[in-house]
Amino acid sequence: MNVNQHTPMASPYGQPQPGYGQPGYAPLDGGYPAPYAPYNGPASSYQPGAQPQGPVRGPPTSAPPPVSAPQPYNQYSHSQGDMQNGPPPMTQAPPRSAVSQPYNQGAVNLSGPHPSYPQHYGAPPSVQQVTNQMTGMQITSGPPTPAGPGYAAPPPSYTQAPPPASSAPTQPAPPTGPTASQQYYRGPPLSSQQPSLPPTSQQQFTSSAPQVPPPPVSQPQQSFPPSQPPFSSAPPPVSQPAFTTGPPPPTQGSFPPRGPPPSSQPGSFPPPGPPPTSAPTGQYSSPMPPQQQLPPPQPSPYHSGPPPSTTQMPPTSMAQSNHLPPGPQGPLGPLQQPPSQPGMQGAYPPQQNGSFGQVRGPQPGYAGPYPGQPNYGAPAPALAPPTQKRLDPDAIPSPIQVIEDDKAKSTEPFTTGVRGQAPPLVTTNFQVKDQGNASPRFIRCTAYNMPCTADMAKQSQVPLAAVIKPLATLPPDETPPYLVDHGEGGPIRCNRCKAYMCPYMQFIEGGRRFQCGFCSCVTEVPPHYFQHLDHTGKRVDCYDRPELSLGSYEFLATVDYCKNNKLPQPPAFIFLIDVSYNAVKSGMVSIVCQELKTLLDCLPRENPEMDSVVRVGFVTYNKVLHFYNVKSSLAQPQMLVVSDVSDMFVPLLDGFLVNVNESRLVIESLLDQIPEMFADTRETETVFGPVIQAGLEALKAADCAGKLFVFHTSLPIAEAPGKLKNREDKKLIGTDKEKSLFQPQVSFYNTLAKECVAQGCCVDLFLFPNQYVDLATLAVVPVATGGSIYKYTYFQAQSDQERFLNDLRRDVQKPVGFDAVMRVRTSTGIRATDFFGSFFMSNTTDVELAGLDCDKAITVEFKHDDKLSEETGALMQCAVLYTSCSGQRRLRIHNMAVNCCSQLADLYRNCETDTIINFFSKYAFRGVLNNPTKTVRDTLINQCAQILACYRKNCASPSSAGQLILPECMKLLPVYLNCVLKSDVLLPGADVSLDDRSYLRQLISCMDVTETHVFFYPRLLPLIKLESGSLPVAVRDSEERLSKGGVYLLETGLHLFLWVGASVQQELLLNIFGTASFSQIDPTLFDSPTPCALFLTLLSPSCLQLMVVKQEDRAELIFKHFLVEDKSVSGGASYVDFLCHMHKEIRQLLS
Repeated sequence: MNVNQHTPMASPYGQPQPGYGQPGYAPLDGGYPAPYAPYNGPASSYQPGAQPQGPVRGPPTSAPPPVSAPQPYNQYSHSQGDMQNGPPPMTQAPPRSAVSQPYNQGAVNLSGPHPSYPQHYGAPPSVQQVTNQMTGMQITSGPPTPAGPGYAAPPPSYTQAPPPASSAPTQPAPPTGPTASQQYYRGPPLSSQQPSLPPTSQQQFTSSAPQVPPPPVSQPQQSFPPSQPPFSSAPPPVSQPAFTTGPPPPTQGSFPPRGPPPSSQPGSFPPPGPPPTSAPTGQYSSPMPPQQQLPPPQPSPYHSGPPPSTTQMPPTSMAQSNHLPPGPQGPLGPLQQPPSQPGMQGAYPPQQNGSFGQVRGPQPGYAGPYPGQPNYGAPAPALAPPTQKRLDPDAIPSPIQVIEDDKAKSTEPFTTGVRGQAPPLVTTNFQVKDQGNASPRFIRCTAYNMPCTADMAKQSQVPLAAVIKPLATLPPDETPPYLVDHGEGGPIRCNRCKAYMCPYMQFIEGGRRFQCGFCSCVTEVPPHYFQHLDHTGKRVDCYDRPELSLGSYEFLATVDYCKNNKLPQPPAFIFLIDVSYNAVKSGMVSIVCQELKTLLDCLPRENPEMDSVVRVGFVTYNKVLHFYNVKSSLAQPQMLVVSDVSDMFVPLLDGFLVNVNESRLVIESLLDQIPEMFADTRETETVFGPVIQAGLEALKAADCAGKLFVFHTSLPIAEAPGKLKNREDKKLIGTDKEKSLFQPQVSFYNTLAKECVAQGCCVDLFLFPNQYVDLATLAVVPVATGGSIYKYTYFQAQSDQERFLNDLRRDVQKPVGFDAVMRVRTSTGIRATDFFGSFFMSNTTDVELAGLDCDKAITVEFKHDDKLSEETGALMQCAVLYTSCSGQRRLRIHNMAVNCCSQLADLYRNCETDTIINFFSKYAFRGVLNNPTKTVRDTLINQCAQILACYRKNCASPSSAGQLILPECMKLLPVYLNCVLKSDVLLPGADVSLDDRSYLRQLISCMDVTETHVFFYPRLLPLIKLESGSLPVAVRDSEERLSKGGVYLLETGLHLFLWVGASVQQELLLNIFGTASFSQIDPTLFDSPTPCALFLTLLSPSCLQLMVVKQEDRAELIFKHFLVEDKSVSGGASYVDFLCHMHKEIRQLLS
């Protein structure tokens, strides 16, 4: 692999991406320097030439941090100006480095905890030598090891990025609009706030990597001891990452070189004006903006890595282990140079400055990497860090490559008859043939080879879990589960464990008895169910009975399975519409009323030919509730007002819940009148608790289950049960008290939720907030009842109507079961111990769902309670008892058998990364209720490191410590885990509201594997030829992959963005926008154009709002938030950095 030298061009993030360089993610071998300088808070306290004041946080150290203070660790720590390498500053900026600016670090050996800047004490290696060494360095799919081809990532090949190219620290101006995420969660009209980084962000990877040598302890608080010359004890050239000379050739789809960077790049949004005077709520321990930090007279004593940090937090448990003991390479004085590293196989030897070309001095021109840079756009003081070798993004595992490879090999239908066979990935289109195990559309497991013992499971740390979507809809070419009716006797079950008849039951004694596959108990076969066995011991009617030959099927339940031993009534739908001032003014009330007229013909039904048996009722409310009598015999609807909301009751029984066809004229008259009746309302206050109580009381009175559709706009502050106050407090973000913001503020809703579940009353909430509504509290009832939440912040009829109506139509029409109870049974040796999703549990085994629709998934974790055997494998059976929308009581059964193994290599050969990520995200998002987000992130990183370290230690063939070796089926675990860690729930940008985070928390809790995959790693599709009927191959989620001449569609599961490059071909523009000029595209007037419309329907059946983003437009910041392989503004690491950080963690665990 040759040393890739990137095009000199403006880094898309106004300067080499700030971010995780050093601290957390030290490069694989310990500390990459600066261009990754992470953000550390506004730059106010440093003026060029002045020593930083106060507890300034210097860059991380490669030895344990100086003892002087516990370190609140900041991930945005040093900036790129921190280090000076080489001769004194030049006055003019050399070319700026290529787009993704990885951490190019001097020595790349991934081995051993060495000080980060190994020194070469000899002649600098020649270009040829370096090139040769690099050829041995890519992350290869190493030799197949006992556990299958391992993904050996050798010392990452760090290719060499050239120095930054422009002397102006051009940093993007802050979004003056719905700051990044406001808009992506539908922001208000743009307001110019600076996205200050969230407090939590800086703690992402706390001091996990051995860090660079600190300066002399005598000056613990200052990043750069004043009087030291740089590298005083060796000729300046030594050990500095080499600089490239001349404009290197462009590589890897980076944009063609161009002038100053676009004004709105992500990664660091510096505000245009002077820096804020203080960091937001103490988030970052103020490291200095690079060039101000290091006035020329005080070059840093570090060779090519970050300076030490003293104000860091104490390392977290996981990271603690990563500090090197203060030994020879403990805090080195500025005059010592770390010895060169032993054992650098295949990695570059440390290079001297100038190994490639002439010696370059530090370059001017790196703007400080973050908001708060005063000299926005002005020439920077002449000082910049050296470029360093960078890990080539093409040499590390690519999600797109893995997805495409899987598609290529999954050509045959997937048959489920083979135990322990992992299905194709969720990104692959495949057909399933049920031959005895449930389809992967119903159940996906994290591991299809379970460890035989608890010790082995503990050693590997691979979570043992299944993601179950009991009522999943199947594609048209697959048969839905058969319905089996065993008559009055009901389903055949095991006498002891109550498992239902399934393919794992063994018939014995000529078919007169069967032995349970779960508990081994023998049960008599009822006479009506008896059948002879064939010569193999199978019943002769085996293939005629779904329950003996298929993985998924349904039983018709008898009256014994019904509440109070009586058959259920058909369910009811009640629409409760907020008619306060905001709801009417935004247009929501009239849109809902208009849509319901047609939507009521689409209520769910079993048989498309028949009318739905679901009855409907209507309530409007603000501070009081208005019930409507829509009895078919009335000429006009009647309104009954209940103003005593403290003691809710339903003022009428007859005429409230009606059949749509019988009362159609009265209902339509009511829906026409509601918007007019409240058109001039001035009432702004609303209630919320009494609204749900009203629906619940109506269902109780009708003695049926059902669903409430609540359309609500604001924080319920009117006097009533469940009244809330505004408790949004940005100062708590990133502190130990942050978790309280995710917990409900009053217990009223927990009690109400319990009552709703008992009645089978499911609540779906449509929110239209213009400010904080305390979604964490309002969501309690929807989440506990198995309902859904939809959120349209700053709802505007013109732009949001289509998305809202699409959600509403789907929500009303989709298949749903009521009054459901789910139980997961397992064979001896394991048991279900934990459940994640939207449901209620009153005991440890039964998952109760007032409503269960086709979109809801439940993640179940299993633990060992005994040994498993390789012969029998492990079995699980998920049984869901529910009332169908026609009022029938049914049991849906899904069975799954997986293999068991006594060798770790077999476990690692048969895991599914996407399912593991689904489990980790739900585990982490639930964890924020009781732990600081930083602790949650550290726990995830630690577990991931343990999984990979266990593989490395027990399954991979021996190789140098400098190689990162990943299991073939888990080679994407680091990139996907990093996406979870950077998500807005765990590492929010400053503009992500608390409601957005609570919304995402509950949304992800009931997602299936397909949905979490696209949510955490969005699909980025180049729109090249729009004519063909298939989608183009996606590209990786990184800015370097975007071409200025292209148009790309990005789908995140919640949003769709159409990114238009600045030099896109006229033909493509005409085709999509009907104009040949880039400047004439008006993002606001865009409706999905014809060729693109076909594409959008291919892409995603759900209707997502499309946002057009022109390159260098301010909206680009929002788009870039979803380029998850790059560094995030809130401090999330880039993929390259995180991989290095993981490698460091793994080596730490192995040493």
